[in-house]
Amino acid sequence: MSKRVAVVTGANKGIGLAIVKGLCKAGFSGDILLTARNEKLGQDAVAGLKSEGCKNVIFHQLDICDQGSSLKLKKFLEEKYGGLDVFINNAGMAFKHSATEPFGEQAEVTMRTNFWGTLWVCHALLPILRPNARVVNVSSFVSKKSLDQCSPELQAKFRNKDLSEEELCLLMGEFVQAAQAGDHTAQGWPNTAYGTTKIGVTVLSRIQARVLTETRPGDGILLNACCPGWVRTDMAGPNATKGPEEGAETPVYLAMLPEGAKEPHGQLVWDKTVQEW
Repeated sequence: MSKRVAVVTGANKGIGLAIVKGLCKAGFSGDILLTARNEKLGQDAVAGLKSEGCKNVIFHQLDICDQGSSLKLKKFLEEKYGGLDVFINNAGMAFKHSATEPFGEQAEVTMRTNFWGTLWVCHALLPILRPNARVVNVSSFVSKKSLDQCSPELQAKFRNKDLSEEELCLLMGEFVQAAQAGDHTAQGWPNTAYGTTKIGVTVLSRIQARVLTETRPGDGILLNACCPGWVRTDMAGPNATKGPEEGAETPVYLAMLPEGAKEPHGQLVWDKTVQEW
């Protein structure tokens, strides 16, 4: 039996760091790879966790916007562990309300990290999931709010259970083009780059779960999107209602669903509760 392994992206601070800590406290039996773009910040985070008693945490560099970086991580996992057991896609970004960049630029940059980056790292790592693996894509309650602000036509597309990954990618591309042209609201899109990228993450999760059910029906793999809540981080600011440890509760709960569990799968989960999409 190869040693079990978990990967958490964007994990040098905030919710990602709290998720790594939460997996340690929950007794994850194996190595936990804390990944981050910046090697020094990642190594410092690991050193901090080790001093708190999390001995099974290892740093590995990962920039989700660099497809080569994701493939390097895949190679490392295959060679050292022979697969992957827990995969938590936490890396993401948002512009501040005070940002002065044009909306079209904000849309492109936010989409590149939150949607395309998540998609690329999934393309690299989902094929090496072991039976009974758990995958958690960190989305946001803003995805649901933003979906409700879409035109009825777009809402129907995003709720369509048969939507393909290719169709979703085209829709995300259309939003960025519309945002750059300045007519995204006229085309039925919400006026939020972050929210639209998180619609993408939630819908991608529904598609990925469906594909896993079709292609690996007996393997007991569960994949969900989750909302950590409004958490005090560099991204959300100091006024948010939850601390990072509270924000990590639902992702850790989904990552630690017991072997043999059949659900949730392909859902958006908030405060450990499945949300209507």
